[in-house]
Amino acid sequence: MTETVLIADDHPLFRQALALAVSRVLPQARVIEAGTLAGAARALETAEGLKLILLDLKMPGAVGYSGIALLHAERPAVPILVVSSAEGAAAADEVRAFGAIGFLRKDSDLGAIEDAIARAISGAARAAPAVTAQPEDEIRETVAGLTPTQLKVLLAVLEGQLNKQIAHSLGMSEATVKAHMTAIMRKLDVRNRTQAALVARSLGLDLRH
Repeated sequence: MTETVLIADDHPLFRQALALAVSRVLPQARVIEAGTLAGAARALETAEGLKLILLDLKMPGAVGYSGIALLHAERPAVPILVVSSAEGAAAADEVRAFGAIGFLRKDSDLGAIEDAIARAISGAARAAPAVTAQPEDEIRETVAGLTPTQLKVLLAVLEGQLNKQIAHSLGMSEATVKAHMTAIMRKLDVRNRTQAALVARSLGLDLRH
């Protein structure tokens, strides 16, 4: 089976640079490119032999770390390496909390990117630094454990959409949306959609990097 790598970034030139790095590490790999989060999610539906996802946080359709959470939920066994211009020393820890295996800044040189790709596909990604567990860590794990559809519903709630709008955009009935919201609230241990949105927002899902 042909090995496949998905590159999800909205900048064509940077996708080209990442494709070059992939070709040097996996010469026979097939590269799939996506410029939006929705495009990346669609690519996952048909991608075979997927070895790695290279993901930018700043993509149309993504807010904060939602892209990681969504793609990880779609393909939990596929490593996600975030290559982004996101600022902040905590970014590396935060991307791991939502399912990525590592974080690399976009201003890294080609050699560093190639090394990170090689380590990611070999399963030798850099271990996360030891930190004292915080209350939000458990909530992050819960959010990262939502199903892809539940994540889509939660993100729509963050955008202020009503159940009727969510049902239309996701192609489901309002009753199904309500059922998903009930499941989301139960998992997040909150009583209403406003509290669910506040929890997601507090974890960075609503922060534009």
